[in-house]
Amino acid sequence: MLLDWLTVVLLIGIGLVLIVVELIFVPGVTIVGILGFILVAVGIWISYAALGTETGHLVLAGSVLAGGIALFYSFRSEAWSRFALKDSNKSRVNEETPHLLEVGEEGITVSALRPQGTAIFKERRHEVQTTGTFLPPNTPVRIIKIVANKITVEAIT
Repeated sequence: MLLDWLTVVLLIGIGLVLIVVELIFVPGVTIVGILGFILVAVGIWISYAALGTETGHLVLAGSVLAGGIALFYSFRSEAWSRFALKDSNKSRVNEETPHLLEVGEEGITVSALRPQGTAIFKERRHEVQTTGTFLPPNTPVRIIKIVANKITVEAIT
């Protein structure tokens, strides 16, 4: 009898935890939620089969009540706020270290420019772009335009 109660409580408890995890953390319907629902259903079925109809009704009502309270608490409280992303990235390319580059300076590409990539000017890496052409790595380039922090380059021929 005690083992039956323990089995029922564990199945329903683990099932409800999996359902809450599905709703809060895992988007869509996945195996986590399906498994949680199956565990709750098996726990209720075992309560009817092993503990009797009257006890099964009580377990069913308790499971529905516990599930409702768990879902209400999960959505209404700040219990999950520590898992939420609250910060946003407001920086932009080349803003943290201002460049002192001028039109006409020459450098070399580090990555392929398709049309954007990385090049080295004055021993520092900078995000650059071409006018639409592909440039392979280690290509000598020249700055043709600087607008705000956008550096446009062309290959040196």
